[in-house]
Formats: sequence, C-alpha cells, structure tokens
Amino acid sequence: MSIFKAHIRQMGAYKPPLEGRSPKSHLLLDFNERTLPVSKPVMDALTDYIHSGCMQTYPSYGDITERLASYCGVNEDQVMITNGSDQGIDLIIRASCNAGDEAIIPGPTFAMYHQCARIENLKIIEPAYSKKKGFPVDEVLASITDKTKLIVIANPNNPCGTAVPKEDILRIAAAAPDCTILVDECYYEYTQLSVAGVLEQYPNIVITRTFSKTWGLPSIRFGYVLSSASNILPLLSVRGPYDVNQLAVIAVQAALNHPEYTRDYVKEVMNESKPLLEKWLDKNNLSYWPSSANYIWLFPDNPDEMNKALIDAGILVRPKSDGDGRKGLRITIGTREQTERLIKVLSS
Repeated sequence: MSIFKAHIRQMGAYKPPLEGRSPKSHLLLDFNERTLPVSKPVMDALTDYIHSGCMQTYPSYGDITERLASYCGVNEDQVMITNGSDQGIDLIIRASCNAGDEAIIPGPTFAMYHQCARIENLKIIEPAYSKKKGFPVDEVLASITDKTKLIVIANPNNPCGTAVPKEDILRIAAAAPDCTILVDECYYEYTQLSVAGVLEQYPNIVITRTFSKTWGLPSIRFGYVLSSASNILPLLSVRGPYDVNQLAVIAVQAALNHPEYTRDYVKEVMNESKPLLEKWLDKNNLSYWPSSANYIWLFPDNPDEMNKALIDAGILVRPKSDGDGRKGLRITIGTREQTERLIKVLSS
C-alpha cells in the first residue's frame, strides 16, 4: 500500500529521452537548446567562483532580480528567480489551483504543463492548435467556466512554434479576471513577443521565462517569473529561500554582462539558418508548421526513415505526433553551418 495520493500513484513520470545524447558525438537538434557552447566570460565566471573558496556557503543572490527587471523593462518587485522555468510553472499552478479545478491547456504542447496540473489533480480542457488557424483563441474563450482557475498560453507554442497575438492573450485575461493566465515566454529572445508591459493592468497574468534556450544554460537551471508585485510576494512564500543555486546566478550575471553572444546567435538562427531550411523544405514540398521560434515541426511522408538517416549521420531530432496521431519531427535550428549539414543529410 502506497503512502502517497492515489492520483499521483496513477501518474507516470515525465521522462524526456536524454540518454545517450552528447554534443561531443551528436549534432543536438532535438531539445531546442542553443547549439553552441556558452561564451568564455560565462565559463570563466563559473570557474573563478568554483576556485574562490565559497562553495561551502549558502547562495546569496545580490542584485540579480534588479538586473533582470532592467532587462525585461519591469520593476524589481515584479521579478522572482526560479530553478528553471519548470519550477516557475509548478509554483504558479500549485499556488493557483485546488484539486478538481479546471485548467485550459491548448495542445499539443509542452508536457510539463500537464504534469504539474495532474499533480494538483486538475481537470484539463485541451483546445487544439491547428496548422491553418494557429492558436485556438475562440475555443479557449468558449471553454472558460466558473471552475476555470488556470489557462496556459505558450508563446510561442512547443512543438509547433505558433505565436499567440498579444491581443488574444489580453482578450483571454479580460474574460477570466479571477483565473491565472500563465504565459510561458521561454523562447522570448527569438520572438521578442511579450506581455510584460501590461502586468499592472492585467494582474492575473503571470509570465515564465528561462536562461535554458537562447542563453545556453539549461544544465544550471535558471528561470524567472514576471507578474504584478502582489503576485510575486505569495509566490516567494511557496518557493524555497535557496532553490536557485549560486552557480546559476554567477552564470546568468556573466551572461547579462555579455549579451552579444546571445544576440549574435539569435540573429544567425532567425535571419540565416531558419530561412535557409524553410526554403529547402518549400522547394522539396515538405509539410511543416509555420514557426516563430528556433524549431520547425516537419511532417514528411517517411518520418521514421528520415529520423533513422539523421541518427546514422549523428544528428538527433525529436519525433513528435500531432493531435491526430500523425508523426512528425521537431527540428531545432542551429547555426548556418549546422543547418547546411542538416540539409545535406536530408537531401541524400
């Protein structure tokens, strides 16, 4: 007999396919990560701290929230740092919902939203994205009831890369003023799409962001939450005082000191590599979803055969099925050189 809650016993753990992948042996186009190492200043800052004789002390966060606030164009009391954006998602859902509440999570989307919602034993309503219409704003609005306590909007969505217009987010926030609107902006640097500028006007909006994607720091787990100050205070009561490790803060400080390594990478991915891949896909009549981010959801006639050829060539991508069960391949876009390598394998 288990000592844990019955609905948790019936859940399965979220297990992303991480085993066997290495940047030393593969071109990793499967997790939407940065495909290049971080800058030397970031590595130097981490090395210096490790050798500083301070590893035995509890973390001290200094001015990191102030710097993030400046970067995001918000007030410092509108920022909370987290152990990756996954922790932010979890804390927001835990703080917002009770068992039996309804959560609207348009899909298919990032699995952690469902995982966290199921832990809280929520009823999940899942309006469907479509390649033609994109974000299902009308279906979301029609799904709101007095039991709705959470609406998740990934902007852009993963795996399809669909961007959500700001006006659609605000329509939803206005239609459900007593409901938490969780807007995940983890690909913000690629899209520059944000509702951070309206947090005071819409106090039910809570944003999650991360340093895992464009900044290339997923291994150290650093994210942050943006919302009105009245929301940040209770969230800080849920987050532990030392949940974010010191090495993460050191790395992020160094990254913010040298943003050019991220800006230059984003520029190459979005202005060179992405158009190059899209042009090749169009030329070869391969179906894919329009994407505003650093990945494309491709639907070839032979996804398993294509995936095997890529694996044999040392390139990893992520098989992902749509809502109808049709298998596709989500492909992260890297540098121009890496994209040319990808296209060469796809063309063979």
